[in-house]
Amino acid sequence: MGSGLRSFWACLGLLGLLCVGSGPASAAALRIATGELPPYAAQSRSDQGIALEIVRRAFALSGHKVEFHFMPWARAQQETKAGLWDASAYWGASSDRRRDFLLSDNVLTEQWLLVYRRELQLDWSTLGDLRPYKLGFIREYTYTPELWALIQGGEQKVDATPTDLAGLRKLLLGRIDVLPIERNVACELLSRHFSPGEAARLAAHPRLLTDSFSTHLILPPQLPRSAGLLSDFNQGLKKLKDSGVHARLLKAAPCPSGWAEPPTPPR
Repeated sequence: MGSGLRSFWACLGLLGLLCVGSGPASAAALRIATGELPPYAAQSRSDQGIALEIVRRAFALSGHKVEFHFMPWARAQQETKAGLWDASAYWGASSDRRRDFLLSDNVLTEQWLLVYRRELQLDWSTLGDLRPYKLGFIREYTYTPELWALIQGGEQKVDATPTDLAGLRKLLLGRIDVLPIERNVACELLSRHFSPGEAARLAAHPRLLTDSFSTHLILPPQLPRSAGLLSDFNQGLKKLKDSGVHARLLKAAPCPSGWAEPPTPPR
């Protein structure tokens, strides 16, 4: 074989290797903004939290990989609204979010209730029954329209609290009397940050603030692929629920002794 022909085949072989090595790159992972809310969203957990694991698996069933970026919740929402992230997880369905974002089907239903010191022997059937007590609240939370109306109405004694953990500490110190909080969040924080004796001083009223507090992936509507990602996510989420995996992921955190078992949440 002449030197010219050998050079030709050598170049052809090199070109083939380059082509094999430069096949189509795998699709980039979706970038999802989130915050800290154990056990649902937590950077320290191996699954990064129950809600985020549901989001991850639902997208995987539609062929997408995801990566979560943790930051303050307010920043996550603002930057997602500006189109800096593919999506943000996970959020209650407030009227503002329904206006500003595309909302997914229900990721999971939270269970919001009232936690209080046992010696208060709290009982309530309407929110007006809370008037004698000082109520802690967090400005950035969704809550229900009825609870926000009570907080903002001017007649209820209230105390703005930066975090759920700070609210539980204020309860034990007597600085507030009642704290609206999600059940699993309360149980997670009490088991991680308080002694059994401290946790035993707090009770949870069995009446839920609402039995339909749905939560959602939110996507910026101005990004061209948001509608397609929303459809993919909803399809994957349905598969996850139909398979029974979604129900298995909703493992309740251990709660203090004496707390009533929660009702089974809707899907």
